Amino acid sequence: MTGISVAELRGLFLFESLDDDQLAWLAEHGRVAEFPAGSHAIAEGQPATSFLVLLDGELAMSRQVRGDEVEISRTGQRGVYAGATQAWLHDAQAVSVYPSSIRAVTDCRFLVLPAAEFGLALRGWFPMAVHLLEGLYHGMRTTDALISQRERLVALGSLSAGLMHELNNPAAATARATSALRERMTHMRHKLAMLADGSIDRTQLRSLVELQETVIARLKNAAELTPMQAADREDELADWLADHGVRDGWDLAPVLTAAGMDLACLDEIDGKVDRSLLEQSIRWLGYTLETEMLMGEIEDASARISSLVGAAKQYSQMDRAAHQWIDVHEGLKSTLAVMRHKLGDGITVVKELDAGLPRIPAYPAELNQVWTNIIDNAAQAMDGRGTLTVRTSHTDTAVLVDIGDTGPGMTDEVRRRIFEPFFTTKPVGQGTGLGLDISYRIVVNRHGGDIAVTSRPGDTHFVVRLPVAEYTSEV
Repeated sequence: MTGISVAELRGLFLFESLDDDQLAWLAEHGRVAEFPAGSHAIAEGQPATSFLVLLDGELAMSRQVRGDEVEISRTGQRGVYAGATQAWLHDAQAVSVYPSSIRAVTDCRFLVLPAAEFGLALRGWFPMAVHLLEGLYHGMRTTDALISQRERLVALGSLSAGLMHELNNPAAATARATSALRERMTHMRHKLAMLADGSIDRTQLRSLVELQETVIARLKNAAELTPMQAADREDELADWLADHGVRDGWDLAPVLTAAGMDLACLDEIDGKVDRSLLEQSIRWLGYTLETEMLMGEIEDASARISSLVGAAKQYSQMDRAAHQWIDVHEGLKSTLAVMRHKLGDGITVVKELDAGLPRIPAYPAELNQVWTNIIDNAAQAMDGRGTLTVRTSHTDTAVLVDIGDTGPGMTDEVRRRIFEPFFTTKPVGQGTGLGLDISYRIVVNRHGGDIAVTSRPGDTHFVVRLPVAEYTSEV
């Protein structure tokens, strides 16, 4: 490196308003560095130790996107600068790395200033300007953080309300089934007491117990009938019961039909018990079947509650490390589970999941927020009716998640601005315009991936690309 003259500094637009003492300081602390064509003056992600000013030549600025170096700008204007451009900040953490790379397109000469010393000089030369800029910088960061946090809290509140609604249904079903089960058990005890009061011999009682096991086994293997088939079966059984002196057979027929019983079953019962005990025996078997079905309802409802709680834990990543190797499918499934209330009955969910999808290093709780924002937007776009498609695939270097909807689509103007902070097409009070901005930053900045959108009427797709290799985030 060589020195630089005050006269050359004075000819640069960046320093044209500085006085002689300030130019002398720059000449004393700055050094001229030469970079041949094709070489890198600074590299993205490296510690930001220097502030660079172009003296001669042409440079290209670039950033890494999905492992590829994408050129942002190219210029040969003397005086353009790069590197530690926020060296004046007191917050060293905010400017710890170079945000982009600088490559010499032709042979280049740069003025190189030590970032720490240059930052101190700027704060001494322009204290009021630095205070204003610091206030603006930190104010914008604080505002952005607060609004982003508010967006997350609003989304969490909505999901919590929906989850409580989903939990309430199986909980209420469990309470109803338990109450009905208690009533049926009471009736069973009364019928059993009547059957065992001495008027029935041991052989008859044994036959009833065997019949009980038979009808329970038939219940477990009962074929599902169409509404028309079930109605016809109920009519047949009700007629049979009436013909055999069983009172209110129309009340028993639906239970026996649901248990998979037919006329042959009733004939078998009739052949194994005395005609005087037929009504009591059938009612006792009916109570047995109802009891089994109610216990099945309680089991199903309990399983649904456990499934929802499991999905909520998976969604929130409770008791798990923030960064881990994950199966993307788990996050997608848990997000769909906790958002079931948002999708409603009018939206059909189609899942086309790649069985060979590799595990990836990620922040799963943050990715779940991405899936939530995209699916929520899709549900609102379809206005409660349409098809939501969740498709996954992979390449050698990335996992792809494609979330599509059949909503009305978006214009090219909206599509171009969809990831801008505070941009929203929702009515006032219904959106902050930060959901997709947050999603973009999570995918791109936190995971080194990419997120893109294509849209036409009836066919909108958000495609998230996540690298399978470890990514070190500097954000």
